[in-house]
Amino acid sequence: MDIQKEINNRKARFNELETQLADPSVVGNPKKLKEVNTEYSEMKDKIELIGQYEKFVQDLASAKSALDESNDEEMKELAQAEITELETKISELEADVIKALVPPDPLDKKDAILEIRAGTGGDEAALFAANLFRMYSRYAERQGWKTKLISSSQNDLGGFKEVIFAIEGTGVYGQIKFESGVHRVQRVPETEKQGRIHTSTSTVAVLPEIEEAEVTIDPKDLKIEATTSTGAGGQSVNTTYSAIRITHLPSGIMVYCQDERSQKQNKERALSIIRARVFAMEQEKRQAELDEKRRGQIGTGERSEKIRTYNYPQDRLTDHRVGKNWSGITNIMDGDIQDIIDDLKQVEIEEQLA
Repeated sequence: MDIQKEINNRKARFNELETQLADPSVVGNPKKLKEVNTEYSEMKDKIELIGQYEKFVQDLASAKSALDESNDEEMKELAQAEITELETKISELEADVIKALVPPDPLDKKDAILEIRAGTGGDEAALFAANLFRMYSRYAERQGWKTKLISSSQNDLGGFKEVIFAIEGTGVYGQIKFESGVHRVQRVPETEKQGRIHTSTSTVAVLPEIEEAEVTIDPKDLKIEATTSTGAGGQSVNTTYSAIRITHLPSGIMVYCQDERSQKQNKERALSIIRARVFAMEQEKRQAELDEKRRGQIGTGERSEKIRTYNYPQDRLTDHRVGKNWSGITNIMDGDIQDIIDDLKQVEIEEQLA
């Protein structure tokens, strides 16, 4: 990476945004103004970081010049000490500057839809799916985000055969996109009387919430059906046709939504999931066309990929993509997963820089 070239590009873009914020045509367009203001706010901290880095570089050049030009031994010692200090500061700051120069994924700013499904392990897998739902809900709460249940299917023990929910907030998708995959748990189930350790799995899919304008879906390709809501075990819980089932005919993707109060709200929610899934399907097709060697260290994010193991007897969580362990599963399952997410994001940055 040519750091100086990238720095010049970012500074030019920031100046362009400042100009746009004073442009009457932008100020008079609420949508455009919001877009420009958002990008400006996101870049401001990076530009300040770059400014600090450039000042250190300039100070270093001045100190080296003073060292070369001075004949006074005391002045030379002071200049050399300053050079050593500045070189250390520049070295430390350079890593942060390089991270700031990595182009962000435009999807990272979006809200997210999470789909958690029980895998192998029967009732224990469903209970683990409920644990994961709580973990992400608590994490969202810690971040000040909002969660909204879209649909769910529970078993008699309170576990989830499937639960779909949305998380809304700033930069949600960019924080939790790496959670997609197979999560494996090793523990003694509540239903196990012999004290034997069982292994169960649940799958997690994280999808960016896609606006209608961002993906093209022909209304003719959608089969929309109204039905009654159902509860645990499949029994009907009301007699009004407020639940909605939508099928995307070309792909066979089907979404059922019943948790909103009205048919219209359920339809809107179901359509948002359809858009997210169709968008994800198209993205996966593009990814499949890339050379295998370009696949990231943190994995493809496919649901079939085992990404993590939660070992309760040894109080150890292992993320297989980064080959790292964490202790304190109780806290982790209470939503304390920021350290894990930070490590995964770091790997993504390193891969992009490579």
